[in-house]
Amino acid sequence: MSSITERNLSKSVLAIVLGGGRGSRLHPLTKERSKPAVPLAGKYRLVDIPISNCISAGIRRVFVLTQFNSASLHRHIAQTYSFDPFNGGFVEILAAEQTPTQSTWFQGTADAVRRNLTHFLNNGFEHALILSGDQLYQMDFLEFARGHVESDADLTVATIPVEREAARGFGIMNIDSQQKIDRFVEKPQQDDLLNSLRIEPSQYGAYGIETDRELFLASMGIYMFKRDVMLDLLDNDLTDFGKDIIPSAIDTHNVRSFVYQGYWEDIGTIKSFFDANINFTSAAPNFDFFDARNQIFTRPRFLPATKVFGSEIDESILSDGSVVQRAKIEQSVVGIRSFVGDGASLRRVIMMGCDYYETETPEGMPPLGVGAGSVIENAIIDKNARIGKNCRISPEGKEDFLDGQSFFVRDGIVIIPKGAVIPDNTTI
Repeated sequence: MSSITERNLSKSVLAIVLGGGRGSRLHPLTKERSKPAVPLAGKYRLVDIPISNCISAGIRRVFVLTQFNSASLHRHIAQTYSFDPFNGGFVEILAAEQTPTQSTWFQGTADAVRRNLTHFLNNGFEHALILSGDQLYQMDFLEFARGHVESDADLTVATIPVEREAARGFGIMNIDSQQKIDRFVEKPQQDDLLNSLRIEPSQYGAYGIETDRELFLASMGIYMFKRDVMLDLLDNDLTDFGKDIIPSAIDTHNVRSFVYQGYWEDIGTIKSFFDANINFTSAAPNFDFFDARNQIFTRPRFLPATKVFGSEIDESILSDGSVVQRAKIEQSVVGIRSFVGDGASLRRVIMMGCDYYETETPEGMPPLGVGAGSVIENAIIDKNARIGKNCRISPEGKEDFLDGQSFFVRDGIVIIPKGAVIPDNTTI
């Protein structure tokens, strides 16, 4: 396909990023922010992933639908994504709003898109790309769109092969030799039902699968619709794409599968968030921020370079504007504007950093960051937290799910919430 055709293809696509629900399984990280606004890898936000994938594919018209705790997400998008007036592109926020005909909040993914159709239809487009704002992956959306157009699909669902236990938590589908979806089951639990949905090993080669493991095709929550088909399928009261729209469309429309073979993670729990961030520190991470072909964009902050004094640092990420003083840091992510004090030790720690520098520390409080001599392991330290000197923070000996004073434990990981104050000599 020529570059001109590819350019025309990208211009025919309108992207719609769904800003997510309450994100209760990511609490307390979502106490004051939406899931897509959760910091990632020291300097990014989750929403940067789908938007950057769009930009890499030349898709420059992007709407972001928001609802819960959306102030920080709005601020981040407004300060990050701005196109020149000759480009014709935009990243525009559409917040849930009351209208003369609607007084309730979005009831689901399909309902959110339906209630914003007026805004979408003001833009000329042939295909609508529906994305989630809280997933981690690097997909070539042009390849996705090309397969959608060449197969003359009414609707294409991005799918990924998963193993049996993971399949119980996803929408699972069967496809024929032409990758047409002929069956869809939401979160199948019974073994007999799962057995009827597994991919036949003889089909692995056709889908580019190179393994002998038992696999199932799971929906990634990424869809591409023909414009008119989307309008037709939303002309009802059905509220959700995965539970309602997709299963009903299989019997009436040409619904295809796009089988994706790369890394994909749905950041839905504290454990998945923690594990993904720790993986970024490895020499060969599952998700590569250093891939020049799939650049991930975020807000330019113009911070000074990080300073490190006499420290031991291994398999870790140090973000801009930080100061590390004679500390030991292992398998950790140190976010922007972080301060790590003299003799402190961080092991498997996600430190999100700070929103600002302070010239004077409030009376009676430790400074922002981690104080001298503090030892922290298997923890997430949210933004603007103050951890005093000689503190000990670890999940060892604690329940997997616990709410404490100024801390939480989820999935065996200690979380120090945003703005928390941990006094000197505290043991958690």
